[in-house]
Amino acid sequence: MTSAFGLIVVGDEILSGKRADKHLPKVIELLAARGLALAYADYVGDDPARITVTLERAFASSDVVFSTGGIGATPDDHTRQCAARALGVELALHPQAEALIRERMQDVAREQGHPYDPDSADNVHRLNMGVFPAGARVIPNPYNKIPGFSCSGPSGASVHFVPGFPVMAWPMIEWVLDQHCAHLFHRAPQVEHSVLVFGAMEAALTPLMERIERDHAPVRVFSLPSVDHPVHGRHIELGVKGPAELVPEAWTDLRASLHQIGANCGPELVRKL
Repeated sequence: MTSAFGLIVVGDEILSGKRADKHLPKVIELLAARGLALAYADYVGDDPARITVTLERAFASSDVVFSTGGIGATPDDHTRQCAARALGVELALHPQAEALIRERMQDVAREQGHPYDPDSADNVHRLNMGVFPAGARVIPNPYNKIPGFSCSGPSGASVHFVPGFPVMAWPMIEWVLDQHCAHLFHRAPQVEHSVLVFGAMEAALTPLMERIERDHAPVRVFSLPSVDHPVHGRHIELGVKGPAELVPEAWTDLRASLHQIGANCGPELVRKL
């Protein structure tokens, strides 16, 4: 079974609008560069019950899921604890994470010209950032060495937890993709072929769309209406998308059928997914 890719974005600041989410477009970009596509994205605030339910759903799948945010050690960071709860395992200080965090603390002390005190209250508290669900695997953080972690679910899911900061999260996501998902790269090339249809109503095109999907499965049909496009005005972008080897036949059928019904067609668009 080909793994689907999912994204979970955690944080009240996203849902309140205090910060704009930058992870969704970047993850789409990182996946597309490797011939992969994002299947879904979930947004959840800093509510432990909701985070746990979201992670339970991720772990119950067979997907590759990236979760951003909430893995720090402040009172509003709940993701580590919720991941353990969703898996039904205990939390424990990961030895490799501990070593990396201690290395980071020594670096900071050296940069600030202070002696490193491993037993100071601040440094002991920082070790909480390395307390992961039992069985977790470390994701290296090239920005400041404070690692993320990965956990596996009972149905084959692989959920990868990274910080909310893009400067840390994005190279960590790339590392996971390149280290653990390379066997999926460009394995099933997808393509999208569409045309702008002027003056048409979606309801009138629906029977055609249904037939194309029925006759050319697993190719999918899509329609994207626009009412105020600055160049093309009111129109529908109608197209097909799916496996690169199957889309051309479905597209030929769709284009011929539009011609038969006298549709007013404009520019055509082709996009590799």
